[in-house]
Amino acid sequence: MRDDQAVAQFVESAAATFAEWGFPRMAARVLLTLMASDEPALSAAELAERLEVSPPAISGAVRYLVQVGLLERRPVPGSRRDLYQIRDDAWYTSSATTGSVYKVLGDLADDGVRALDGSPASARVTEMRDFFRFVQVEIAGILDKWRELQKAK
Repeated sequence: MRDDQAVAQFVESAAATFAEWGFPRMAARVLLTLMASDEPALSAAELAERLEVSPPAISGAVRYLVQVGLLERRPVPGSRRDLYQIRDDAWYTSSATTGSVYKVLGDLADDGVRALDGSPASARVTEMRDFFRFVQVEIAGILDKWRELQKAK
């Protein structure tokens, strides 16, 4: 059976870990509340009530989560309310979306390598560029493997 106190502890502990990694804390709390919810979707008011926060705090969090591809917003017909749910392919979509960040960082570092033109700092920036290009390629391969695994189920 579901232990609501243990679930609340999981949500808060996992959200704190996400926040330590740079994820917005309220967005992490909303994401994990939705992941731990038995309902497929919740409204902003329901999220605010469960997290004991104000609706404006939820608004910014869901906007962020929709933007990074982890949540979907579903309008409620005949109402001004929206429901929020975890995307079916949330982790894949988010990883694919953020994977392009590695290309941007690699390209920026490449600009730095050219600007530094063999100076002592050039080696550090070259390593940065090479690392981000490597990660970009590897992430793409991992995402392809994940899709194949999901299709095989």
